Amino acid sequence: MLLMTPSVCSDLAPVWQIIGWVLWVFKIAIPIIIILFGVIDLGKAVVASKDDEIKKSVKSLVMRAISGIVIFFIPTLVGVVFSLVSEFTSDEYKTEYNKCRACIVHPNANDCQSAVDAANK
Repeated sequence: MLLMTPSVCSDLAPVWQIIGWVLWVFKIAIPIIIILFGVIDLGKAVVASKDDEIKKSVKSLVMRAISGIVIFFIPTLVGVVFSLVSEFTSDEYKTEYNKCRACIVHPNANDCQSAVDAANK
């Protein structure tokens, strides 16, 4: 059973920020890289002028684009999960969940720290 102290998000704000930055990299860089590799593969197939390779590359590009879109929405899904969890908790824990959510969804130092400071007042 996970026991949560009332100040876990305030105490671990830097950890939540790191998680937020990792999710931000997932959201931006990985979809771009995935789609870029798909376009390169498609370009190689078009230059080779082989119909089978072109069809295979188009299918691969579509699958990579779909996976890039899914990865792009992972941080949004994390935010929704935190919102749902905060709705089912007491007010004492709701503010802590909101601090965690602010640090994960908006990992900028100012956004996270202002959320922690506002909740501590």
